[in-house]
Amino acid sequence: MLKYARNIAIALIGIAPLLVSASLAQQNPVTAIDIALEPDATMLQHAQADNARLLKSFPKGFALDATHNPHVTMLQQFVRTADLEKVYAALDKVFATEKPTSWKLKAFKYYYIPVPPVGLAGIVVEPTEDLLRLQQKIIDAVTPYTEKTGTPAAFMSTEDGKDIQGSLLNYVADFVTIAAGKKFNPHVTIGVGTETYLNDMLAAPFDAFTFSPAGASVYQLGSFGTARKELKALVLTP
Repeated sequence: MLKYARNIAIALIGIAPLLVSASLAQQNPVTAIDIALEPDATMLQHAQADNARLLKSFPKGFALDATHNPHVTMLQQFVRTADLEKVYAALDKVFATEKPTSWKLKAFKYYYIPVPPVGLAGIVVEPTEDLLRLQQKIIDAVTPYTEKTGTPAAFMSTEDGKDIQGSLLNYVADFVTIAAGKKFNPHVTIGVGTETYLNDMLAAPFDAFTFSPAGASVYQLGSFGTARKELKALVLTP
């Protein structure tokens, strides 16, 4: 798990701006997707403020923008492209049984994935029964349309798949085993800093706050597991 996380961190630190291109989801039999919750203004304000101070400390990091949209990943999987509409419909049915916009989630600490001498930081969200229940429902809904593995062609790429790592293929294929249920670590990525700065950041008191999901979407994954292209905005029950 750590080696996959480190690879993802390395890519997020150095990733180039997204170039507009046609979605590979329209061209290939398998698509790599990320099903994510999108936070409300409260979390966005905290994430953007933290991102700004990280950039001030480490200008080589990345800004939260259209290619680094703050979100909480619920599931990553390979699915059959021909079944994408069925995936969206199945997910809409799941979200019709839940009311995530009414949930109060607690952000309670910072963490970072070390990539010496820097690290990829995030705001950690307390796992709740609501989140775990929703994640399992999402897994159950999507499973009939999944494939055990995929190729770089399943991802959105601006380099004909050359920027898609073999470790990422394994991570997406194994997500349910290594990053779901008891191993689920919900978080919102906030940026990159030096390990010295991040250690000081983690040592300082964290003022816990609550927020709610404001939306949910299905993204096509890109290099190192980034949510590169929104494929479908899902319908949430008020």
